[in-house]
Amino acid sequence: MTLRARLITKNINGKGVQILTSMSEPLRYPKADIADLYRHRWEIEHGFREMKQHMLNNELTLRSKKPALVNQELWGIVLAYNLLRFMMAQMAYSLKDTEPYQIGFKQTALYLSAQLSLLPAVALGKIPKFINDDIGYGWKFCTT
Repeated sequence: MTLRARLITKNINGKGVQILTSMSEPLRYPKADIADLYRHRWEIEHGFREMKQHMLNNELTLRSKKPALVNQELWGIVLAYNLLRFMMAQMAYSLKDTEPYQIGFKQTALYLSAQLSLLPAVALGKIPKFINDDIGYGWKFCTT
């Protein structure tokens, strides 16, 4: 059995990166497309790390014991992560010249978790203003 591979060398963010891929046809899979996929892959890996380290506190196991509940717990983590990322994007867009990746994950997660615990004390009609006020605090969590 023969496996064909292709080594691609590309500068990504000023750093030389080598990517070994089985997508060996240069016309079908251009170098720039593969490098772009590589960058996106690492963004996804970064998201997994945020979920494991910050949302699960580096726990090795989930709390649920039954398969259906493990599935429910995992979907809950993914939902919470996406809601948190949505709020971070809203915070970034409320600021001039700020991208969502420039908002710190851990600090924002801690802040928004604390804010969620206050929601039961907020009158229903004031919840949208409460959330908009939180979005306005995005500048506190900028990493750049």
